[in-house]
Order: sequence, then structure tokens, then C-alpha cells
Amino acid sequence: MTQTDLIVSVSPHIRQTVTTEAIMWTVVASLMPPLILSVHIFGFQTLIITLVSVAACVATEAISQRLLGRPIRIRDGSAVITGLLLAYVIPPGAPFWMPITGAIMSIFVTKILMGGLGFNIFNPALIGRAFLVATYPVAMTTAWLIPIRDAAIFTHMGRNVDAISAATPLYVLKHEGMAALIDKFGPLKTIYRDFFIGLQPGCIGETSALLILMGGIYLIYKHYITWHIPVSVIASIALLTWIFGGDALFTGNPVLAILSGGVMLGAFFMATDYVTSPIQKNGKLIFGFGIGALTVLIRLKGGYPEGICYAILLMNPLTPTLDQWLKPKRFSEGAK
Repeated sequence: MTQTDLIVSVSPHIRQTVTTEAIMWTVVASLMPPLILSVHIFGFQTLIITLVSVAACVATEAISQRLLGRPIRIRDGSAVITGLLLAYVIPPGAPFWMPITGAIMSIFVTKILMGGLGFNIFNPALIGRAFLVATYPVAMTTAWLIPIRDAAIFTHMGRNVDAISAATPLYVLKHEGMAALIDKFGPLKTIYRDFFIGLQPGCIGETSALLILMGGIYLIYKHYITWHIPVSVIASIALLTWIFGGDALFTGNPVLAILSGGVMLGAFFMATDYVTSPIQKNGKLIFGFGIGALTVLIRLKGGYPEGICYAILLMNPLTPTLDQWLKPKRFSEGAK
């Protein structure tokens, strides 16, 4: 054996024929059905918010890379995904200019200043949402729209409908309880059906668990993500809600817990981000369980009805530690 036989190149050492661009644009395609349904349910303004968000993210990345003297890499699709996900966690009644502020925080601060794609510690889209909640709390917590179908029904019944005062199911459950939820959204069987298909007030991309699930399963089928994080997130939220929920949280109803809010979107499209999630399978399971546990804790004890956003952000910095602790030991000490 010569000395050159021991030289190891710089990581990463895992190579695949699929390119980063192919993965990114496949994810973009997987996120299109929820947007189409959202436009159908809430109206054309959701498409405008999404287009503004995507354009702002792409422009921010291009301008930032040009100013810092880096190659412009907007064609890889990563900024488009960030723009889509940022729009998907914004209420459909929010002002059109709001995603621009979130895009600057998501791309320039969270991604570019940390070194670019592959170096960010936190999920960029979720940092953008957290920043918008902190800076525009009223718009981010009240700009909900009643689905067009329901608005038409209410108008026909002679009831006054204020399009931007519709409470989300999570808010109703948190502050008014199950009885109020059933009064506003119908019996549990109807709630399960509507929440699964996508007929509920909420953020732009969170309305249909079915379409998000279909997109996530396709990504798993393509081997772009694995099942470990989504399943552990969803299962832990369902289990812990059933155990600790009681009257304070969904009355211990695990189905409502996973169909309400952004659990499905966060589990399949945000927690699985390559850069901010662990590599090893056991690390993914621990990571997902931690997200689920923090989500239930925030929902149960916090003042904010949703918790998946902050749960993912709190677990993101633990990714390097999990990778370090759980890395496979290929060779034991003293092995011959």
C-alpha cells in the first residue's frame, strides 16, 4: 500500500446521478397541488401572495450573490422552494407586500449570510415566518379567510361574513374548546373530511392534508426524502396529544391534532430539509420525535395555538450534534 492510497478527498463522499436541481424542482412540482386548491378555496389573492413571495426570494438571492461576488445560482430552485414554503405559512388575507420582508429575512439573513445553500443552520422559510409573526403579529394571526364555499353558504343563510375575521380551527380549539369547534365547523365526521381534503381556514399551503400527503409520498417514492422524519413527527404528535391532551388540547383527539394547522406541511416539506435535518436514520427518528414533543408542548402550555414552526426551528441546531453522536462506527479501535 502506497501513501497515495490513504488520501481521502473532501466530503461529501455520497454521490448520486440525480442533481440538486432535479430534486429541487421535483419538490416544487410536489407543492403545486396545494397551491391550486388554495386558489380555488380562498381566491386569486393567494396566487398573488405566492408569486410575490417566490419572486422576492429569487430576487433577494440573486442580488445578494451579486453584491457579495458569488456565483448566481438561482436556477437550482432552492430560492423558489423557500418562496413557496414562506407563502404557504402566511394567511391568505395578508397584505401582498408582506412576503417581501419575510423573503429578505429568509434568504439574505438566514441563508446567504450563513454561507449559502448547505450552510444555513435554520430552515429559511420558517425563520421568515417567525420574523413576520414577530413584526406583524396582527396580520399574521387574524388575516384568515373563510373558504369561498362557506362564505356563499353563510351569505345565503343571511349571516354576515367578515372575510378577515374567520378564526382557524386551532384558535377555536385553543381558546374556545371542542364544543365551539363543532358549532363552527360541523360534527366530527364532517370536520375530519373537510380538514383532510382541504376545506378549512388556515395558511395558504396548510389547508389540504391529502394533497400534502400525496406530495410527500411521491418524494419518498423518488427517494428524495425518507419516511423517518414525517412518520416520527406525526406519530409523536398523535401519541402525545392522546396521552396528555385531555380537555386542554383537542380533548386528546390525535386525528384533530395532526389534521389541524401546519403539521403535515411541516412534517413532509420543512422538517425534511436536507441541510437542517440529520443524515442518519436513527437521528431522523429522534429529530422527528423532538419536533412532535415540542409541538404538543407549545400547543398545550404556550399562548400560541400552533407549534410546528417553532418546534422545527428549536430542533434545527441539534442536527450537527445528532449526526456526530449517531454516526456509524465503521471501524472499532484495534480492529485488524
